Amino acid sequence: MTETLDPSCASLGLRVLNVFRGTSGGGGNPLGVVTNGAACPGEERRRALAARLGYSETIFIDDAERGVVDIHTPSVRLPFAGHPLVGAAWLLGPGVSVLRPPAGEVAVRREGEVIWVRGRAEWAPGRRTEQYGSVAEVDALPAPPPGEGWLYAWAWQDEKAGVVRARGFPRRGDSVVEDEATGASALVLTDELGRPLDIRQGVASRILTRPHADGTIELGGTVAPAGPAPAV
Repeated sequence: MTETLDPSCASLGLRVLNVFRGTSGGGGNPLGVVTNGAACPGEERRRALAARLGYSETIFIDDAERGVVDIHTPSVRLPFAGHPLVGAAWLLGPGVSVLRPPAGEVAVRREGEVIWVRGRAEWAPGRRTEQYGSVAEVDALPAPPPGEGWLYAWAWQDEKAGVVRARGFPRRGDSVVEDEATGASALVLTDELGRPLDIRQGVASRILTRPHADGTIELGGTVAPAGPAPAV
């Protein structure tokens, strides 16, 4: 993990959110949000900050009015990621109906407490899903399972109702061993199955999905502040 940060990363306006919270209000995937993206310019500096924070993703808001954002893991820049976009949409508020990550325009809507963002499966390449025979088999997997590359392990918890148990393993060699809630992988799984899903991932997180006739898929979830931001 990076020990020092460039002085230009001061005044970040850093916030930490829990995204895709569970049915009891717990769970959720921690997300770092840099509300003042201009304070940390450049891919190398942003990757260093994301590594220092250690969350599965950190999102940089470069233009709040237009919804221009940039997403980094501790080791790579992402064109699209679900939980950063849901978190940013919640934080920016109802005045923002579109977010613009590198992948393209992402429509945003609100349905009660649930924030929905819309993307495409091709925006999340390299994510392999694997179905297991039971929830118990998924829960018994080591973190991470042997192998390389992104693995989204899942099993039906209630197939008729579309309820899935899932765990996500980036297996990319950085500090994130298991991802608590993974919108991009949920999008890929929904595209493969072709039906709405209610995904229970990680320790206590929940992701809702809805496929649409135009090939896009919505990801939905609830968001809450996760306490004070860490010192960087």
